Amino acid sequence: MNLNRPDPELVLAAKAGELAAFEELVTRHERQIYSLAFRILRNPHDAEDVTQQAFASAVENLATFRAEASFATWLSRIATFAALKIIRKRKGLDTVSLEEATEPGEDYDSVPHPEYIADWRESPERLVERNETRRLLDDALAQLDEKHRLVFVLRDVEGLSVKETAEALGLSEGNVKVRLLRARLQLRELLTRSLGDPQTRLMREPHPHG
Repeated sequence: MNLNRPDPELVLAAKAGELAAFEELVTRHERQIYSLAFRILRNPHDAEDVTQQAFASAVENLATFRAEASFATWLSRIATFAALKIIRKRKGLDTVSLEEATEPGEDYDSVPHPEYIADWRESPERLVERNETRRLLDDALAQLDEKHRLVFVLRDVEGLSVKETAEALGLSEGNVKVRLLRARLQLRELLTRSLGDPQTRLMREPHPHG
């Protein structure tokens, strides 16, 4: 059997009962799914569990996959919601939203101004895809509060819409937008020290008093 076929052909073969085709899909996407789960959960054991759950669920539901999105995107959505279930269990929130729909002080006026500014040589989306910068991104993500990290991962890494991210986390769309802005600003400042273009570097001037 030719395992060098693109994902859509392997999916069709797997649906027809070819185990080797699904095993090849696992081999191709296992690392990506583990990385996603680890970004959300920050725990290697939980990330491994989510990876296994995602592929087990994919096997069970493969017949319902209609290829409206890519197999990788479909699999990522399965893993994302499996990871969120673990977070809810950690917090004892099995049947309620991950966080309250509104938070005091969560508005655009409370977003901090970055201290260190420079243009990035590449877009955040491209940086996520590059192996040599993935570690830097993961290290920076680990420094964010969970509520900001989750919104960034779902919206900017996984590509969920604001509405989908809000529904997944049990938040208002307004809160998602503010948290996403906070996360982007914090990550930009953290990563700029390594990835920023020195030619465009600026340090923020202190605010005048009085």
